[in-house]
Amino acid sequence: MLALGTELAARGHAVTLETWSRWREHVEAAGMTFVAAPEYPVFPTQERPMTMYEAVVKAVGQTRPAVAAARPDAVVADILTLAPALAGELEGIPAATLIPHVHPAPPPGAPPYSFGARWPRTALGQQLWRRLDPLVERGLRWGQQELNDTRAQLGLPPVTRLHGGLSEQLCIVGTYPQLEYPRTWPTHTHVVGPLLWEPPTDPVQLPPGDLPLVLVAPSTAQDRDHRLLRAALAGLGELPIRVLATWNRRPLGEPVEVPDNTRLVEWVSYAQTMPQCALVLCHVGHGTMVRALASGAAVVACPVAGDMGENAARLDWAGAGVRLPWRFTTPRGVRLAVQRALDEPSLTRRAGELAAWSARNDAAARAADLVERLARGTV
Repeated sequence: MLALGTELAARGHAVTLETWSRWREHVEAAGMTFVAAPEYPVFPTQERPMTMYEAVVKAVGQTRPAVAAARPDAVVADILTLAPALAGELEGIPAATLIPHVHPAPPPGAPPYSFGARWPRTALGQQLWRRLDPLVERGLRWGQQELNDTRAQLGLPPVTRLHGGLSEQLCIVGTYPQLEYPRTWPTHTHVVGPLLWEPPTDPVQLPPGDLPLVLVAPSTAQDRDHRLLRAALAGLGELPIRVLATWNRRPLGEPVEVPDNTRLVEWVSYAQTMPQCALVLCHVGHGTMVRALASGAAVVACPVAGDMGENAARLDWAGAGVRLPWRFTTPRGVRLAVQRALDEPSLTRRAGELAAWSARNDAAARAADLVERLARGTV
């Protein structure tokens, strides 16, 4: 959203960005108007019992006045943030959905989203995966009913499509088309490439020498015990490589031993560092993965939870990285995966192809073009 909003503001548009207060400085620095988004738990807790859709209804009540006051020509809402889209619909404003990762509705014959399995190699494999379609559809129908109950509370008509939270006017998919399984896209859905943004960060000193540089980039939301970081520090010290590792401002607790070929830092700029890397070792959150690929670095993916398994499967299918299952995230497992990735030139070559595609295709500019067309009514 910050990447898209920055591009639109640079074009002279009046852009209002509703998000959490922690991002206010960056929003305003890019020339946008900041509006504080509601911040409260969206899952039931004993202290504050509130379901996700109850939170949506409450958030619409807080967001709609901001939408009405801004009087925008278009609203763009994140796929997980329904309130602005519903507020826009209530105000009669066209609304787009931004998906900041691969599309969550795989094509027929693909494994269910976030299952962690890759596109089948044969027609028989596709038929086998289709046997799960009724089960997946049952879950989507349940979600559709919850959404329609929410829409009814807001005075909106029900939707008949299964993925009712996605706009039928404009859907922007912020990932590489090379990570999307084969399909025919609806006319309103556009895969523009990854929308990359990061806060300004001072550069860090790299480990000395000219051996291949491997960046250890753990998730900021998962792996609170630093399992991946500790395994990398213990497993990569004897390899003929340089290692830059970060603990991402999450306290380490117990001290760790840092090998001679490794530099351990508090925080690192991916935009500045990854273009110098031969390989990135990470939990394969989408943002980290596509930043590495845009930099021409292959990836060793150690998925933990959420959509990380899906990202790892897409990475493997695209031929730009190696998957390391979480149960094998040990010093030996990490060492073998890194060795394999560095010994396979095809992975680096494929990452280079994706980096070249990024250089030719400005994702933020393409997304901004689409939003402008929506605002003008020409999408």
